[in-house]
Amino acid sequence: QVQLVESGGGLVQAGGSLRLSCAASIRTFSSADMNWYRQAPGKEREFVARIRGSGGSTSYADSVKGRFTISRDNSKNTVYLQMNSLKPEDTAIYYCNALWGPTADVRFNYWGQGTQVTVSS
Repeated sequence: QVQLVESGGGLVQAGGSLRLSCAASIRTFSSADMNWYRQAPGKEREFVARIRGSGGSTSYADSVKGRFTISRDNSKNTVYLQMNSLKPEDTAIYYCNALWGPTADVRFNYWGQGTQVTVSS
């Protein structure tokens, strides 16, 4: 049973920083592609950042590029999202997502419960 548990959300003023964490109970965590998504009130869930399991390459949504950094610690089965220069439009529930499976050809999506990030102006 895969579980993803996010933490680190909260209320911050515009221009401030937060670091989100996602602890994953994945047997071979290093092989999982890990992602952060977010959903603002009245909007659809959107992609924020990704870090690959193989090679560790990263990618970001244009809206957060240069401000957010995704990283992982495979020894702790944890992925992080460092968020700097936060803006009110970053306010959303942030979800951790894992793409992982028993083989390279059989992989599934897993989601955490989400953590609220609120940026005040």
